[in-house]
Amino acid sequence: MPWYQKALMLVGQPVGVSLKNGQGVSGVLCSLDNNTVVLTEYMYQSQFASKHYPFSAIQDINGYPGCSTSGPFY
Repeated sequence: MPWYQKALMLVGQPVGVSLKNGQGVSGVLCSLDNNTVVLTEYMYQSQFASKHYPFSAIQDINGYPGCSTSGPFY
């Protein structure tokens, strides 16, 4: 599980998760417990959800890169 060691360093950070079924999800990585990854994901308006993904469903986890643009954001 090469993604696991990387993910341990990303707890509390925004991440993108590649699932083995080809889908991707993103959110804040809350924990890696009991063979489950827990993410807080944005739903809509001011609603967030805690989602649980089994280790067996995960292909990779990557932290978000920093912004490459300087100046005003619109």
